[in-house]
Amino acid sequence: MITVLVVDDEPLTAEANRLYVERVPGFQVAGVAHSAAAALRFLRDRQVDLVLLDLYLPDMHGLDVCRSLRAAGVLGDVIAVTSARDLSVVRSAVAVGVVQYLIKPFTFATLREKLLRYAEFRSSTRGSGEAVCQREVDRVLSTLRGTAQGTLPKGMSEATMEAVARVLRDYPAGMSAQAVAAAIGVSRVTARRYLEHLVENGIARRVPQYGGPGRPELIYRLG
Repeated sequence: MITVLVVDDEPLTAEANRLYVERVPGFQVAGVAHSAAAALRFLRDRQVDLVLLDLYLPDMHGLDVCRSLRAAGVLGDVIAVTSARDLSVVRSAVAVGVVQYLIKPFTFATLREKLLRYAEFRSSTRGSGEAVCQREVDRVLSTLRGTAQGTLPKGMSEATMEAVARVLRDYPAGMSAQAVAAAIGVSRVTARRYLEHLVENGIARRVPQYGGPGRPELIYRLG
């Protein structure tokens, strides 16, 4: 079992990420921290395999957290979770040992792919044997860097899926398909298709909302 520390200063986001991680076979959340100080305290007392680390924390930048961990001899791997798209930040993340870089907002499917690739990488590097050749080393490293194909059904785009997921995260009480469509600039039919895909994959759920006469309106919520 791969143990994970989830670090994010926003409680709702941290809880969503915790639930996401727990749904991936082979992964277990060891704890949740809402600040750099809390994360460092946790990791001083308990070792984990992986840290799912938000870079913009209120008391310390996530990259500085990575540097502090390495200075303290903490060897757990780090997946950076951030809205930062600056390539200089990406370079700095690689320099301090970040193994994956996940841009917010993201869907469960995106995080699951990253985690499964990380698990495959750990499995490939387990033990103390030697690589037979350069190609084997390249294959192991590509496990982390590759991108899965066909995650979404044909005709659906990752960008639109991310937009739908972002809207649902911003409105935890839930939104109708019509409201989501208006928020991201697509048709109601398109929004409903994406929302139903999230429901089918267990990422979102439908909640009937009773109001006036007639059939209840369906509200979609994450989780």
